[in-house]
Amino acid sequence: MVKLTSMGDLLHALPAISDAVKAIPGIQFDWVVDEAFAEIPTLHAAVNTIVTTAHRRWRRDIWLSIKRGELVALWKKVRAKKYDVVIDAQNNLKSAAVMSFARGLRHGMDRRSARESFASWMCDKTFTIPRGLHAVARQRQLFAKALGYALPDSLPDFGIDQQRLPVLPVALPAPYVVFVHSTTWAAKHWPERYWQQLIKLAAQAGYHVVLPWGNPNEQARAIRLAEASVHAIVLPRLSITQQATVILQSQGAICVDTGLGHLTAALDKPAVHLYGPTDPALIGATGLHQQHLTAEYECAPCYRQHCKFGVDAACFVQGVRPEQVWAQFVARLEVAATDRQALSS
Repeated sequence: MVKLTSMGDLLHALPAISDAVKAIPGIQFDWVVDEAFAEIPTLHAAVNTIVTTAHRRWRRDIWLSIKRGELVALWKKVRAKKYDVVIDAQNNLKSAAVMSFARGLRHGMDRRSARESFASWMCDKTFTIPRGLHAVARQRQLFAKALGYALPDSLPDFGIDQQRLPVLPVALPAPYVVFVHSTTWAAKHWPERYWQQLIKLAAQAGYHVVLPWGNPNEQARAIRLAEASVHAIVLPRLSITQQATVILQSQGAICVDTGLGHLTAALDKPAVHLYGPTDPALIGATGLHQQHLTAEYECAPCYRQHCKFGVDAACFVQGVRPEQVWAQFVARLEVAATDRQALSS
């Protein structure tokens, strides 16, 4: 399978792999993925070999990559085996180009269904997958059609093997909650003053607040947010799988629309997800005990990386307040606790 980026999109493919394992016992997948997210395929036991690309790095200097022989090396790795089935699970020009290297019957979405219609030209067999479905449902349909089994009507099973998650290099105080505050789009950011109010509410309720980050700008934001309370903790730089361990051992999380939010949902940790310029109906975090809060604003969702009014997070300021978010989060925790008690009895 070819699915290169990004974290949320990669996690959306895991339930399709789980479906395939249940329908075809013993099936194994090799996964071509961008090097920045190579840890995601390791979460599923049915992924045998991981082949990495460097699309994000290559686009900055493609000629240097060619000179170094990286593209030729990728071509050799992808062609090293003859596959029974090859699936383009991303369906855009980048993934189609990589899939063209592979030896085997190539499957993907047809031109009306694919993210970029040209991607379908690289396929030997294509399928119509309705665009109005959630991304997880679209992946499950694609794999079922490509591999020839009946689409199950069960809830998505992300199949994350928790035994594969690493031990944390730091000790964290309990109980703690995770606040996933950073994302790539400026318009997706919830206002920092709201995060600080939320940290105070969590501290008053007896929780420590853990703040992850992935780059220097996000680290600087985490440091600013932590000024709200002595109970707020800025994590050191951690890998994706280490951050998964942090989330798994937490009570739950409050997240903006970003990859770690999808990872929280995939781990079935109680969470509230904040949506402003994006629509959770198509790409929302999917899992047990997840709550989506959307901005009630005239132009949301707009899918703009920067607000057209020149004030990022304008839609969030209008309709998603800290008190509301905390109340919804407490409700998720209570439902999860009730479900755990029911299972144990």
